[in-house]
Formats: sequence, C-alpha cells, structure tokens
Amino acid sequence: MARPRHQAYRDAGNAGAHLGGDPGSIAGVTAEKKAEPKVGGDHAVGHSTLRGIALKIVSVAVFVGMSTCIKAAGTVPAGQIVFFRSFFAIFPIIAFLAFRGKLGTAFTTKRPFNHVARGVVGVGAMGLGFFALTRLPLPEAITLNYAQPLLVVVFSSIFLGEAIRVYRWSAVAVGLVGVLIISWPELTLLRSGAALGDQEVLGVIAALIAAAISAVAMLLVRNLVQTEKTATIVLWFSSTASVMSLLSLPFGWQALTPGQTALLVAAGFCGGLGQILMTAAYRHAEASVVAPFEYTSMILGVVVGYLVFGDVASLNMLAGGAIVVAAGIFIIWRERQLGLERTRTRKATPPQG
Repeated sequence: MARPRHQAYRDAGNAGAHLGGDPGSIAGVTAEKKAEPKVGGDHAVGHSTLRGIALKIVSVAVFVGMSTCIKAAGTVPAGQIVFFRSFFAIFPIIAFLAFRGKLGTAFTTKRPFNHVARGVVGVGAMGLGFFALTRLPLPEAITLNYAQPLLVVVFSSIFLGEAIRVYRWSAVAVGLVGVLIISWPELTLLRSGAALGDQEVLGVIAALIAAAISAVAMLLVRNLVQTEKTATIVLWFSSTASVMSLLSLPFGWQALTPGQTALLVAAGFCGGLGQILMTAAYRHAEASVVAPFEYTSMILGVVVGYLVFGDVASLNMLAGGAIVVAAGIFIIWRERQLGLERTRTRKATPPQG
C-alpha cells in the first residue's frame, strides 16, 4: 500500500520556519519528492545526504540574509515589505522553473480557492512576522518563530484529529516553556500601562501571533500537497501575496530611499533563491535528516545580529532558544521513529484479498 501523500510531509512539517519565509511552506511544500537512494551503494547515498545538508544550511543562510536586508531597511510598513518580499521572489523561481522546463504547468490548478485561502492566511503571518522583525533584535525575532512547529502539533490534534502521543505533547510543552522564557522580559511589561507603547513588546506579541497563524498555514499546505505540485503552491502563494499586499497601499506605504529599495528587492530575491535551495535540499536527503539544520538560523542570527546591528543575545534568548531547539529536534526525531514503525507495520502485514 502506498504511503499517503500528506504523511510524507509530516516529518518535514515540524522542521520550523524561517522568519519571513513563505508561511507554512518551509518544509511541507519542499518535500514534494522524497530523496531516493542513488545507484552506486552507500557511498552515493551518503554523498547525496551531505549535499542535501549543505543545501539546507545554505538556504538557511540565504533566508537569514533576507531577514537582515528587511531589518536593515528600517521600519517600513509591513504590507509594503510583504509586497517586495513576495513579488521579487517570483523572478528567481520562474527562472529556475523555466530552466527545468516546468514553467508551462506551474500555475495549473483545479483548486484556486484553496490557494487563495492559504495565501490570505500566509500573508497575515508574513506581515506580522515582518512587523516583529523590524522591532526586535534579529536573534530574538528568528528564535520566537520556532514556536510555529510546536503549534503545528497542537493544531494538528485540534483541527485534524491527529493522534499525538505523550512524547510529542511533552516536547511541545517544554518548547513552549522555552518560548515563554524568551518572551518573559517583554511580557512582564504588560503589567505596566506603557507596555503597548513599547515597540519590543509589540514585536513579541506580533511574533507569537505570526507563529500561530503560520501554523494554520502549514495545515492548509498539508491539504494542498495531496494534489498540488511544489511549483504550483509556491507561485500561487507569491502571486496571491503580491496582490493582497497592494491592498495595504491606502493605509500608508512610505517613500523609500534608493538604499531601502535595494535592500527590499534583495530580500525578495533572497526569498525566492532560499526557496529553490531548500527544495533541492529535501530532494537530496530525508526530511528528518535535513530538518534539524533549520536551527542553524539561530546561530547565524546571533552572529549577524551582533555584527550588523549590534544586537547582543540575552541570557533569556539563549536559554529559551536552546530549549525550543531541543524540543523541535525531539519532535522531528519522534516523527522519524513513528515513520519507521509505520513502514515496518506495512511490511509485516500481508496483502489482503
């Protein structure tokens, strides 16, 4: 019996998401074609796995570069950032698909309304994520986004009725404690009347809401991947996000300097390139092997945040981040174990009829 398509994405679906990446698509969309053993034995398979890991790390670095460009552009309205991030991401993706001869059918779909619904949810998550990014230190903004895969587990149980065992519930609980530790310095300010005037408090609130909305987007993507190709999902989202972000134009886009424009265009191209690299990573290696390297973004965020913006990672961020990363990796490992158990069960069950 063939493995259900949605199940093939669960191992990757808990991998986490880049701040400002396509919400819900970081792993769930990119695992369209699972890595297959290459002819040539263990050496060839090992080489392919290492290539997949290398591509994943490079994609993480590109996404961190995207976040850095957005943050360096200053406090640009979130809707305006979403437009640049989405519209200019389309160009490298289209070029890549044209090179591979897949552009002709990339937009073909029988489920346009599902794509639009996913786009609406994804744009909300992206906009709030960018709002947080422009108001928080880079390492903190990146690390708070790790709450997304934890919430995917919770929402999968609530909305999809998935059976979540005690191991993963425990990991989610521990991970959310880590998120609380990261947020605690800002959350304690909520007891004061001036809290909502504090930009970092607003940034933390926006980041947490963005993570929750992004988790909902992941559930919508899980539904789409049962019938849709990666290229179709990515292009529909980028196109939908570009159009929807224009709706924020009457609410106050600002005139950009040439430097800001260049940074936001670069952010868009980085977003598209990062998506391509990430897709390639999941083609070369198993999702459960590649996914943990998502968390190298925290290390890069700490380094880049300090070197570029002078952001010094707080003890709360480092301690809470370590807890969240450990919980996320445990969930990925647990999904891997469950996948192996299901495979053994299928092999042990004789065909009926």
